[in-house]
Amino acid sequence: MVVDQNFLKVKKYFLLIIFFLLFTSKSYSNNYTFTKIIELNEPWGSSFINNDEIIITEKSGKIKIVNVVSKEVIEIKHNLNFLEVGQGGLLDIIYQDNTLWISYSEDRGNSKTSTSIAKAQLNKQELNFKNIFQANPPIDSGYHFGSRLAIKDDYIYASAGERGQGMIAQDPTKHPGSIIRIHTDGSIPKDNPKFEGRKNWLPEIYQIGVRNPQGLILSDYDGKIYLSNHGARGGDWFGEAKKGENYGWKILGWGGKNYSGIKIGPKWKPGFTKAIQYWIPSIATSAITIYKGNEFKEWNGHALVTSLKDKSLRKLIFNDLTNVKEDLIFKNNVGRIRDIQVHPSNGKIFFLSENALWLMEKK
Repeated sequence: MVVDQNFLKVKKYFLLIIFFLLFTSKSYSNNYTFTKIIELNEPWGSSFINNDEIIITEKSGKIKIVNVVSKEVIEIKHNLNFLEVGQGGLLDIIYQDNTLWISYSEDRGNSKTSTSIAKAQLNKQELNFKNIFQANPPIDSGYHFGSRLAIKDDYIYASAGERGQGMIAQDPTKHPGSIIRIHTDGSIPKDNPKFEGRKNWLPEIYQIGVRNPQGLILSDYDGKIYLSNHGARGGDWFGEAKKGENYGWKILGWGGKNYSGIKIGPKWKPGFTKAIQYWIPSIATSAITIYKGNEFKEWNGHALVTSLKDKSLRKLIFNDLTNVKEDLIFKNNVGRIRDIQVHPSNGKIFFLSENALWLMEKK
């Protein structure tokens, strides 16, 4: 009888723990509705071109304009010399003032590719892109292209992954593993680090030491560029792009390990840029935004971080860097999340999953 009473006590204890976890977890998915707008084939990047239309890349090579109201789809011809290999293909796209910029894995011959950027005037029939940047050297690898784009004034920022080459991210004479800053026409800013004391850096490089940065955004609140970086087994992070600095890959492991299980390096040490928030184990961070809008106005100024691995959306309140607060908004509602966009007028949120465009709004 004593054994039975002990068993009941233990059972009651575990039930209380489960109850606590279920009802105190900061997940608010029941407050929102999720609507699938249209099915797609491995979409990667997106950008609103007006209140009704969003332009989307598919990794396999298609560029589409989707009307989010009527669900009409227009497929646009283009002239990009891309190679779909591994994680590469058509990547991010960004629209401003009737102009498009796109990042993609450019076919450089002999199975080698680069994270490249091209520019075109918007034409809904056919896009005539011209290259404005190539990450050199081209590499025979299907890994870690990055790559996101953000525009600030007359500058375009881009993230170039290290292509699985590890310590190449510490070599400023090579582009892979860095944050790029060029003018929107492809010319080189004269105040980039190379011209301000980093003489051995390539002229387009703004910051080094990143692995696979799949999120990049300009904050309308403080004018800063923020990024997310996809670590190895652990070590994902969200942080600020800082001129002339070094995030430390692959000297630092950011708390993660190699896929073999071997430790990479310390989470952080002096002399390197410190991230704002880390995730250990990895959530597989992808796209980010700094929210600004009316639908979720209580989130204004907060970072929204999407995830591939755990299929989640997380909100960061980071105005006090000594006390960053994280909320899990939802998990497993739309699948693996590749991109996030905020509607330019109403503030509703749109996601690209592995196979669809989704709308999230309040109930």
